Amino acid sequence: MDALDRVVKPKTKRAKRFLEKREPKLSENIKNAMLIKGGNANSMVTQVLKDVEFFSKKSDCSLFMFGSHNKKRPNNLVIGRMYDYHVLDMIELGIEKFVSLKDIKNSKCPEGTKPMLIFAGDDFDVTEDYRRLKSLLIDFFRGPTVANIRLAGLEYVLHFTALNGKIYFRSYKLLLKKSGCRTPRIELEEMGPSLDLVLRRTHLASDDLYKLSMKMPKALKPKKKKNVSQDTFGTTYGRIHMQKQDLSKLQTRKMKGLKKRPAERITEDQEKKSKRIKKN
Repeated sequence: MDALDRVVKPKTKRAKRFLEKREPKLSENIKNAMLIKGGNANSMVTQVLKDVEFFSKKSDCSLFMFGSHNKKRPNNLVIGRMYDYHVLDMIELGIEKFVSLKDIKNSKCPEGTKPMLIFAGDDFDVTEDYRRLKSLLIDFFRGPTVANIRLAGLEYVLHFTALNGKIYFRSYKLLLKKSGCRTPRIELEEMGPSLDLVLRRTHLASDDLYKLSMKMPKALKPKKKKNVSQDTFGTTYGRIHMQKQDLSKLQTRKMKGLKKRPAERITEDQEKKSKRIKKN
């Protein structure tokens, strides 16, 4: 038997807890980002990593960003994610223009605030490289999953625009102004950082591996309800199966308007007599 095929059993409680944390879970832990500065990173790349750290916690996890700078690929950023201890997606971006958080003299939102993400540009939905980049950016900046959020908690927006082979990254603080009614008037104030990026190289997972990483466990799949369906707009419809009813036996309120007239009674009696005669 190969050593890799043997089942490793923990010898201590600490080791057992460590292995349990690394086991597959129905609900994944919050994804944090590991930011790595290369040995030859210049001041611009270093400041970009510092500004990105404002939006994501630095930890050993499934997301990573590596910054470097050299003559062949100046001002270089590599963003990627892991799956099952292997690199799933890895995309290389070049920084063409950068404005730091500290260069924009406006008020900032608290660190760790959950952002709203906006993607503009057809490339994010048409081109495969940009589709994966969009998914990667959502994973990187989405923050923790929450069930409810208050209106005042929507404090800033991260806007990504794909246009003419470039990606424009902008960050805005959301200001709620008085509007004279219950719904406030919204204004956007640029907060920083601001980046103009160009897509350089990609290392994407195969379709089979990508589908495997997106597969939902059976325990989390919603159970199908019999005779209940939904349309495109989310409206729920229910189907009820009933036996055929004889409306002549339907009970109604005894009202004068529903009582039979004498002439109707006479015709009914005559019909019943004729049916009896035919049977005889």
